[in-house]
Amino acid sequence: MLRLSSLSRLLPGRRLLARVRIPETSAPVLGSEARAAGHRLLWRLVFEGRAAGNHGDLYENRDRAHSLLPSEAHPQLTHVAYDEEMRKAGLDYGLAGPVIFDAPLIGNSSTAVKNGPLWRSLPRMALTREDGPLTLYQNYLAGQIHVYPEHRDHDPEHGDLIPANTPFFLISQGSSGSDRPHLEALAMILAAFRPETKRYLHENQLLAPTVQMIFRRSLAPVLSREAYLSGQAHPSVVPANQINLMRMVQLANALTPETVPPMVRLAVLSETDATEGIDYFGEGLSERLLDTPVAVARLWRSHVHRRSMVVSVEATRDPQGRRPTFLWRLLRGDPARTLIEPLDDRGLRARITVDWQLPRPVPGQPDIRSNRVDIGVFARSGDHDSTPGLISILLPQHETRRYAPGPDGEMRIERRDLGVPEGGYADPVLFPQSAWHDVYRYDPAGALLGWDRQGADGAMRFDAAGQRQTETGTAPVRYVVERAPGAAPRIVMKTQGLDAAE
Repeated sequence: MLRLSSLSRLLPGRRLLARVRIPETSAPVLGSEARAAGHRLLWRLVFEGRAAGNHGDLYENRDRAHSLLPSEAHPQLTHVAYDEEMRKAGLDYGLAGPVIFDAPLIGNSSTAVKNGPLWRSLPRMALTREDGPLTLYQNYLAGQIHVYPEHRDHDPEHGDLIPANTPFFLISQGSSGSDRPHLEALAMILAAFRPETKRYLHENQLLAPTVQMIFRRSLAPVLSREAYLSGQAHPSVVPANQINLMRMVQLANALTPETVPPMVRLAVLSETDATEGIDYFGEGLSERLLDTPVAVARLWRSHVHRRSMVVSVEATRDPQGRRPTFLWRLLRGDPARTLIEPLDDRGLRARITVDWQLPRPVPGQPDIRSNRVDIGVFARSGDHDSTPGLISILLPQHETRRYAPGPDGEMRIERRDLGVPEGGYADPVLFPQSAWHDVYRYDPAGALLGWDRQGADGAMRFDAAGQRQTETGTAPVRYVVERAPGAAPRIVMKTQGLDAAE
């Protein structure tokens, strides 16, 4: 039972810390109905003292028992409950974040924002909130993994709407209740660890990264090392029919402190810059979605045809003192338009170059399309490849762009339509509404002169500096993002001395 008065307040993020001490009980590791092969193996390992079981592990349900992992299914799990004060404040409901625990925890919330212009799954909400990435990374280091349904965010209608690939949580394919098989898998992985391995993982903040590695390395279609190093093992969303409990229990129990892979730590050293008001529009908007040591994500707002970044993993440390080697892999995207160049023998740094590209089918789910490029960086210093550090670049799937070679042979933008086509969708949090199209002008040498715009207020002309050209000269322009309550954000263009124009 959590009581608000007994929790410590933490900075940054003003989160609440729950310190937990749980006495061991004589409860069995699994309920009497658990009789599949993976269940039988876990029973035996715990009985023989070779697996830790779930003593000391927490389960947090954040949808008020809407999709509940039954207590009788995993009797050793300690269920988190909230007192009346916390329930009234909503601290027990929805996206995990208000409370962080000092014990291993799995959880779920089979909820979503179902209505209104900002509808979204909880993972999309977490990744598009200002404080979301920091909270997720804190949970990850603390050994807390939640499961959320994708609910309309990973379907044939709109494709994969998850804006970044991250290791922070698991996303189930479907809606309410689709998360329960994933919760069972997490509970069994935690139970299958050897006692000394489990202590080592929690003490070294490697529990969540290792659980993710085990879960994904053991998926039904992932039958080789090469498959694990591909997008097949690292989708945004995992269907329940890919979960193989037997393989997960086997791999978890085989790990020792000496064979645990390290956690990859990323840092962006340099990248293509973009200027608001020229390359893209919207004050306060950025191409940076998130920067954490384990996941980096960018939004392709700029009109450029090619972008690049240099990423380092030199901050990665192996608690055993080994020197990992690193493998960089394209997990999702067009291999003909994505280049990864390691810059040293160990793969400590690499240059990633991405050309504008069209949506492609999700690996293993050809009826769902994705407009995201994913690169994974795997560390290996022993018997196993780590959970990858993840770099994502999201392209605006609603935009129509036309590129053509200039006098120097390099591709350049010719036309860009920012409006959402009929029946299409663009996340308004990431891409506020802007219904116009631009046609770009160049001089004979290929230098940008400006662009001509056609929108609801008629035709306008701009110079290369982004100023509006009028009969009386040029005027500076601002692009203000208006966020009215209950409405989708939109970009409003304001010209000094003239009326505002959308």
